[in-house]
Amino acid sequence: MLSNTCKYAVRSVIYLAINQEEGKKIGIKQISKDLDIPTPFLGKILQTLAKQKMLLSNKGPHGGFTLALDAYEITLLDIVKIIDGLDVFENCLIGMNTCKSAHENNRPCPVHDEFCSVRAEMLKLFKSESIGLIAERIGDKEDYYLL
Repeated sequence: MLSNTCKYAVRSVIYLAINQEEGKKIGIKQISKDLDIPTPFLGKILQTLAKQKMLLSNKGPHGGFTLALDAYEITLLDIVKIIDGLDVFENCLIGMNTCKSAHENNRPCPVHDEFCSVRAEMLKLFKSESIGLIAERIGDKEDYYLL
């Protein structure tokens, strides 16, 4: 349901939360290596998050990335909004155009009604699940890196 770009963004923000130390920034090469994400692709993702004020970014030998906000203030929905937008919570599950006008013509797709409750639960989860809570539940950092 989420794009690979969005999944990488979520994983990266969780990584930064797990490894955050006051005043310390983590270099993109280290993040890329630990999460096995191509560096140029990761760079674009992290810069997007930095432009949206979710991350802080510094260039240079002591540069890198860190969270700009407390990890408990960042929800999964915040990241999804920035990277994928809210389409996942609005679009038809099977890609039929009839769902977009379901209320006007009363002809939604065959799974529209069943998916509405799933979509509502997903939205509720993404709104309430913070990066801080996710980071708390991760036991061993090295296990997380291997995901």
